[in-house]
Amino acid sequence: MVLRACGFIIFRLVGRIPPPGNIEYLLLQTSYGEHHWTPPKGHVDPGEDDLTTALRETKEEAGLGAEHLKVIKGFVQELHYEVRGKPKEVLYWLAELKDPGTAVTLSDEHQDYRWAQLEEACTLARYKDLQDTLRAAHRHLEACQDKQ
Repeated sequence: MVLRACGFIIFRLVGRIPPPGNIEYLLLQTSYGEHHWTPPKGHVDPGEDDLTTALRETKEEAGLGAEHLKVIKGFVQELHYEVRGKPKEVLYWLAELKDPGTAVTLSDEHQDYRWAQLEEACTLARYKDLQDTLRAAHRHLEACQDKQ
């Protein structure tokens, strides 16, 4: 049986620099295990759809609800990897924090958070598939900017 989780790659626009130089991504540091950094995500509850899971987990882990986020159309990434020998898949959507000053409120599952530009976020993320997902999100935002 495959474990399934869903979450958001959340970004905010800061300062007066035009995109993509003003994009920061939210990463949360776990309070368990290797204290790894990831975007907010969590397991799908029985009967729950994937996007509802992503919204619920983001609210639980970072204190950011649907009212704080603008989901970016046309982006969803699916990651596949193993955790303790069991297959896991994670779906990430992309969402902008509407008000860049909104406070992040961590749950007990996390001990720290950081807003980071792409390269720092990739360094923190450590895992290649998550780094690739962050870069794909960044390319998507650049493509959206080019269309404006």
